[in-house]
Amino acid sequence: MTKIGYARVSTVDQDFEIQQQRLHAEGCQIIRSEKVSGASREGRTELATIIEFLREGDELIVTRLDRLGRDTRDVLNIVHECEQRGAFVTILDPHVSTRGEMGQVILTVLGMVAQMERRFIKERQREGIHRAKSAGKYKGGAIRIDHQKVRDLSASGIGATAIAQAIGCSRMQVYRVLNSNKS
Repeated sequence: MTKIGYARVSTVDQDFEIQQQRLHAEGCQIIRSEKVSGASREGRTELATIIEFLREGDELIVTRLDRLGRDTRDVLNIVHECEQRGAFVTILDPHVSTRGEMGQVILTVLGMVAQMERRFIKERQREGIHRAKSAGKYKGGAIRIDHQKVRDLSASGIGATAIAQAIGCSRMQVYRVLNSNKS
């Protein structure tokens, strides 16, 4: 049985060191981390890799349920895929595991709460933007990466992964910049 930790943060300027430390303290022999939104499973290659290599008796451990996902269906699908491989899922805060009978029920409820929380966050964000626009203070989000540099590196034949590493962003962001140039 192998304990495999999964740490995730949503943006490149966030840090998952605290999650990694907690997973190490729980005895995880392997810890995979990524900086990508938990709104869906799209682009979550580290999670996909973990699930693909789970063996019977292994345990996938995350610090909180929202690290696994913010959509109830995604979370339940992840748990289902792990169980199909004979593996267990454990959430550290609050401590819930699919090893027990009630684990599935509790995970379902927690997944619904995480999804509802995401909706509340988006609603508050929209309200804040609307108020700021009404007051003439909203100018959009700050550009975090140099779009021209991305285009120049791509034009020189450098691949998306290398560009993302050089600039300090995700491949998905590189593709968005390159695709927005085509429009």
